Amino acid sequence: MKYQKSIITSNTAFRPLSLLLLFLLSCPFAMSQPKKALKSVFTLKTFLADGSLLGSASGVFVDDSGTALSSFTPFRGAYRAVVFDAQGKEWPVEAMLGANETYDVAKFRVQTKKAQGQPVLSTPLQVDDEVWLLTAGTRAAARQGVVRRVEHFLQGNAYYTFVLNEQLQGVQSDQLVGCPLVNAQGAVVGLMQLPASPSDTLCYAVDARFADSLAITGLSINDRTLRSTHIKKALPSQFDQALLTLYMGSSSLDSASYAVLLDDFIAQYPKSPDGYTYRAQFLANSKDFAAAEKDMEMALRVADKKDEVHYSYARLIYQKELYQSAYPYASWTLDKALQEAQQAYSESPQPVYRHQQAMILFAQKKYSEAYDIYGELSQTPLRSAELFYEASRCKERLNDTVAQLALLDSAVCMFSRPLLQEAAPYLLARAQARFDAARYRDAVNDLNDYEQLMRSRLTPNFYYIRFQAEVGGRLFQQALNDIRKAIEMSPSYDLYYAEKASLEVRVGLYDDAIDTATECVRIAPEYSDGYLFLGLAQCLKGKKEEGVENLRKAKSLGDPQADGLIEKYAR
Repeated sequence: MKYQKSIITSNTAFRPLSLLLLFLLSCPFAMSQPKKALKSVFTLKTFLADGSLLGSASGVFVDDSGTALSSFTPFRGAYRAVVFDAQGKEWPVEAMLGANETYDVAKFRVQTKKAQGQPVLSTPLQVDDEVWLLTAGTRAAARQGVVRRVEHFLQGNAYYTFVLNEQLQGVQSDQLVGCPLVNAQGAVVGLMQLPASPSDTLCYAVDARFADSLAITGLSINDRTLRSTHIKKALPSQFDQALLTLYMGSSSLDSASYAVLLDDFIAQYPKSPDGYTYRAQFLANSKDFAAAEKDMEMALRVADKKDEVHYSYARLIYQKELYQSAYPYASWTLDKALQEAQQAYSESPQPVYRHQQAMILFAQKKYSEAYDIYGELSQTPLRSAELFYEASRCKERLNDTVAQLALLDSAVCMFSRPLLQEAAPYLLARAQARFDAARYRDAVNDLNDYEQLMRSRLTPNFYYIRFQAEVGGRLFQQALNDIRKAIEMSPSYDLYYAEKASLEVRVGLYDDAIDTATECVRIAPEYSDGYLFLGLAQCLKGKKEEGVENLRKAKSLGDPQADGLIEKYAR
C-alpha cells in the first residue's frame, strides 16, 4: 500500500510540470499554422477582351485541386482571369463555380497542378475568438486580430466584424479584398471585405462557408450575376442539372458559348448519349450534317436505351428535311427518318414512336398510311385534340371534306365548356374548314367562340376573316361591324376600305360607300379598287358623270371589272 501511495503522490506532483511543457510546446505550433496557411493565398487579376487589366483582388485555395474563393467584383465584365500563387506562379482561372453579387463573393476553379489549399471552418467563430488575416504578394503576412461582433444571415452564415492588433500599413485596398481570415489552426473562416467608409477602422469578413456553398445548377445559366462575367461557367456536378444546363443553353447562349458548353458536357459525361444528340442538333442547325451524323452514331453506341436515340435521330432528320430541304445531304432523307422511327418502335413499342412515323408519312405525302396510324393512336393514351387535328389534315389532302370536318368536330369535342384557350387553335381550324365548305354561319359561330377566348390577342386579320364568313352567311350588319373594327386597328390598309365599300354598295348604303371609297383613294391613290367602288357608288347614286370618270381611272390602273361597268353607265 505504501508503494502505491508513493506512485500516486509522484504523478500528482508531475502533472503541473507536464501541462506547462505541453502549453509551451503547443503555443509555437498554434502560432505557426496561420503562417503556413499563407501558402494558400493568391492574387487574382482579371482582363478585358483586349487584354487590358480590369481588376484585382486576393483569394484563397480551399482544397488541393484548385477550388478557390475570392471577391466577385473583379470578374464583372472579365474575359480572362489568372491567379498568382504564393510562389509567384501564374495559373489561369478555368471556370466559375458560383457567385453572389450581394455579398461580393465568387467560387471558381483554377487550372493548377497542385494547390496548397486550406479547409473551410465548418462552424462559425464567436465574439473574442482570435483570428489571423492573411495577405498575399510582397507584403504577405499573418496579422493577428480578435472577433468583435458576429451577425448572421441566410440560414446561419456569419458576418464578422474584427480588429487587428497591428495597423494595415502599405497594403492597398484591392489587395485586401478577398484576403482570407483564418483561425489558429489555419482553417478559412471568412473573406475580407472593404468597409463602407475609409475612416472606418474596423475590419469585416463574410463567412467562407457561404462562399464555399455556392454552386452551379441547371438554372444558373440565366443567373444575372454569372452572366455579367465572360469567364466560362462550370457544368453542374449533378447529371440532371448538367442536362438542364444543356437544354437552357440551347436557347439562351450565343452559338460560340453553346458549342463550348456542348464539348464540356461530352468531356464530363462521355458515356451519356444526351451530349451527342444535343450537339448533333446544334451541328445540323449549322448545316454540318456530316458531323451531326457522326454524333448520332456515337450516341447510338453509348446509349443503354437505344430506342430514345433512334427517336431523336428520326426527329433530327425529319426537321432537317422540313426546314432545311434546300441543303441536301445524301444519307439523310425522309425514308431514313422513317427507318429510324420504325427502329425506335421495334426496340420499344411506344405510341409516341408510332406517332412519329405518322408525321413522317404525312411529310412523304402518304396520307392514307399516315391516317391509318392516327386512327390506331386514337385508341391509345395519345388520343387528343392535336391527334384528331393531324388526322383531319390527312383527310383534307385526300379531299374528303366530310371526314375532315368530322375529325375537327372530334378535336373540338375534346374540350368541355366553358372552353379554355387551349381549344382556340382547333376552333380556328374548324372555322376555316367550314368556310371552305361554304358553311359560313357555322364558321362564324366558331370564330365567335375563338374571339371570346383570344380577345386580347386578336388582330385586324381576324376581323377580316370573320367579315368574309359573315358576308358569305349574309350576316351583313355583323360584317360591317367587323370590317370597321379591322379598319380601326389598321387604318392605313387599303384592302379593308375597298371591302367595306364593296359591301356598302351591295346593301345599298351608297353615301357610306362613297365616303369609304374616297378615303381608300386618299390613302392609296394607285389602288384601282378605290376608284372602282367610288365610281360604282356614284353611278348608283345618280352621279354618273363623276362615277364613269372614276371607273375610267380604275381601268387605267388595270382593273378588269371597270370595262363592263363603264359600258353599262356611260350611255
